[in-house]
Amino acid sequence: MPDVRTALQGGLVIPAHPLALTARRRLDERRQRALTRYYVDAGAGGLAVGVHTTQFAIREAGLLEPVLALARETGRTWTDRPLVLIAGVVGTTRQATTEAALAARLGYDVALVSLGGLDAWTVPHLVEHVRAVGEILPVMGFYLQPAVGGRDLPYAFWRALLELDALVAIKVAPFDRYRTLDVVRAVRDAGRGGEVALYTGNDDHILLDLLTPFRLGDGPPLHFVGGLLGQWAVWTARAVELHTECRAALAAGTAPPPDLLTMAAQLTDANAAIFDAAHGYRGCLPGIHEILRRQRLLAGTWCLDRAETLSPGQSAEVDRVLRAYPHLTDDGWVAEHLDRWLA
Repeated sequence: MPDVRTALQGGLVIPAHPLALTARRRLDERRQRALTRYYVDAGAGGLAVGVHTTQFAIREAGLLEPVLALARETGRTWTDRPLVLIAGVVGTTRQATTEAALAARLGYDVALVSLGGLDAWTVPHLVEHVRAVGEILPVMGFYLQPAVGGRDLPYAFWRALLELDALVAIKVAPFDRYRTLDVVRAVRDAGRGGEVALYTGNDDHILLDLLTPFRLGDGPPLHFVGGLLGQWAVWTARAVELHTECRAALAAGTAPPPDLLTMAAQLTDANAAIFDAAHGYRGCLPGIHEILRRQRLLAGTWCLDRAETLSPGQSAEVDRVLRAYPHLTDDGWVAEHLDRWLA
């Protein structure tokens, strides 16, 4: 694996890896491997495992190590090209460092540190928490939206976090323009735009994040170079193409092509159905599973938490966006390769 900082700065498509379960809610290893193979063949530059899309409940279910190990083994035996492997770590410092040590032992490159559940912690306490994880693995900071378990993280937190040498990237996913700008401004003020890669996790604003030069004062503009997204867990081959088009448009230094601006709005509309925005993202994970089920990559939409199901009307909304935006999908390509991935 080349230097992880260099690889991330190069701009990657990183799907947040779902969890494949049987109807009895046991790990479906065959389909879990198929998902990893799909992402690799689609052109993903990395995989994020043990994150929200993988279901945080894998920890209580005793699945964290098996799922991390399976993704690592499958990804690195399926392709010779380098993949950046990112492990989600959660909880108190003791839990997060234990999970980071496990990920390091399994060959992961980066720890994505979720600060969910730490609402009472002060900014200095949070920074020291991330510093402790960074002593084990390079760190990707994470602004997780409060609606799915994150917390508000002020500019002061990001500015302090950017003093950590171990910080190699930040996933910005508050689903909020003001909070997104707090992070970008902190990177600029720290003078680390060339060292700490910005990755969009704003599934509601993907293409516009990638197309925007962020000039927030003096100096060169900053850019989101890639994304680490639950939305990119589906239609991944198309996501790779769109990422390439956005990077090329930004490099050209001209106004974004109208077709990309049009697709930016269409992709947000599709994401609203998949992530169940109408119900506060309650059906987010089943919505991702539903797309993969329709493509036959998954056998069902089962989650570890039996209460996590498609919301009323969500399936009809998925029907609507599939009819409206077939050009955003990779259904035909998946159908061509599915048997090989499931073998």
